[in-house]
Amino acid sequence: MKKYISTLIILLVTTLTFAQVRSKDTIGTEVINVVKSYTPTVSDAFKIKSSPQIDTNDIDIKKPISYSIFSIPVASTFTPNKGKAKVLKVNPSPQVYDNYVSAGFGNFSTPGVELFIHGNSNRYNDFGAFFNFISSKGGINNIELDDNYFDTRLDLFYKQEERDFDWQVNAGARMQKYNWYGLPELISFSENTIESIDEQQKYTEIYVGGKVDYKDSFFQGGTVESNRFTDDQGSAEIHFLAKPKIEFPIASEYINADVRLEFLRGKFERNYEDTDDLKYTFFNIGFNPSLEILRNDLTVNLGVKLLYSSGTGSGNESKGYYYPNVTASYKLIDEVLTLYGGVTGDLHQNSFKGFADENPFISPTLTMRRTDEQYNGFFGLKGKLASNIGYNFKASYSNERDKPLYKLNASKTQGTDLVDYGYKAGNSFGVVYDTIKTISGFAEVTIDVSKQLKLGGNAEFNQYDTKTEDKAWNLPALKISAFADYNNDNWFAGANIFYVGSRKDEISTPINPATRVTVGDYVDLNLNGGYKFNEKLTAFAKVNNLLSSDYQKYTNYYVQGLQVFGGLTYKFDF
Repeated sequence: MKKYISTLIILLVTTLTFAQVRSKDTIGTEVINVVKSYTPTVSDAFKIKSSPQIDTNDIDIKKPISYSIFSIPVASTFTPNKGKAKVLKVNPSPQVYDNYVSAGFGNFSTPGVELFIHGNSNRYNDFGAFFNFISSKGGINNIELDDNYFDTRLDLFYKQEERDFDWQVNAGARMQKYNWYGLPELISFSENTIESIDEQQKYTEIYVGGKVDYKDSFFQGGTVESNRFTDDQGSAEIHFLAKPKIEFPIASEYINADVRLEFLRGKFERNYEDTDDLKYTFFNIGFNPSLEILRNDLTVNLGVKLLYSSGTGSGNESKGYYYPNVTASYKLIDEVLTLYGGVTGDLHQNSFKGFADENPFISPTLTMRRTDEQYNGFFGLKGKLASNIGYNFKASYSNERDKPLYKLNASKTQGTDLVDYGYKAGNSFGVVYDTIKTISGFAEVTIDVSKQLKLGGNAEFNQYDTKTEDKAWNLPALKISAFADYNNDNWFAGANIFYVGSRKDEISTPINPATRVTVGDYVDLNLNGGYKFNEKLTAFAKVNNLLSSDYQKYTNYYVQGLQVFGGLTYKFDF
């Protein structure tokens, strides 16, 4: 035993001694840097020498899967509730009333009334009436003759919906009173002459008309209108106009065609020289086929207008007319830029009623002709500069034969002579016809500032080239207008301003030859507004000619100054 212990001790001491010797080893270390230029190599690509063969038989085989449910009944006291639809909260729409009455009063002793009522006996019809009346006692400064007026009208209608078509019947009457108060400033009238002038003129119109719209038929429908227009100077006119519309297929397209049937007959008791009466009769028949082609962003309308017109009177020979009716539009950038253009023309039937509606101060001694608009070529672009800014720019060139121009009639008095009729003191307008070529430019911009506020304006420039007359009488070269409309829950307001450029006219007397006069340009500013007390009652006010401009709308015809008009509107149901 002692022998083994001695042996272990000797081994332990020997090991420790050897370890101490190694821990004190002094062999040094060095770093050797081997420098050699880099020579890259590319290994050869390994290519598959043959297409691999894949066995798809086992891939397409779907392994059957079996399902099983281990159902264990579980006792539960849960009772589900029935689902309910969620109701969205929206603001209730304002109630719409079927009828309203509006009444007001303004300076210059100007009452006004407007009434609209309608109803139905079942869900397929509608009938109603519209009545409007306004008058004024006048009061224009420095006017020798009466300048009062009134305008009243009544319109009736009945609509009916049938299975295959809808139809409507209209009827009504209108009465107007005006005065030839625009005496020439170049003539000094005596008191006796002024007192002898009967300046009053009244117009009366009675009309009956209707329209029909077919839903599925080659006959698309049409409109019919017939009216009788008279004055208290013995003038009378009857006008009938029918415009049926048909549609028929050609290959894969459809041809739309408008038909025009028109009859006009009228008479004046005398011409301006009191040498004879004036009578006129016209019959016009027209056919206007057109083909509309739609190709992506391109729309083309190819058409032609064919007419035959027979007429009596000076320069009203019977003849045929044909006009182009071609228009096109192309959306270059959707909703941003659309190009459009075309060439059109038409035969316009002038009438006593049409002239009186535009200029109530004409004399009942007119020569009636048709206006032959041989062509009207135009080109323009429209779209949106932004989501709330719209624009429209247009340029055109037209040629019209027998275009009517309003021109002062020659005065039959030098100021001291009495006149037979109230329109012969140089205070009425006749109509002269001429061939006129017109270059026009038009620009319009509208801005939706917000849901409540909208702004806009337009400008129109015309350059006239006459053939016979020295000037395009009473036609302005420049017209500009702008508007602003504001509307919220209770308040509403609006403003519009327009500018009309100067115009040319002539006045002549028994002694003096024709004298050229200039009708000055003018600016007119108008305001309107109101307050809604509730859904039924609204108060409104209007202010016209706010600048109180003393301007002439027609030669020697000055307008009223500052005009204020206010009233109430009440909506109701029966």
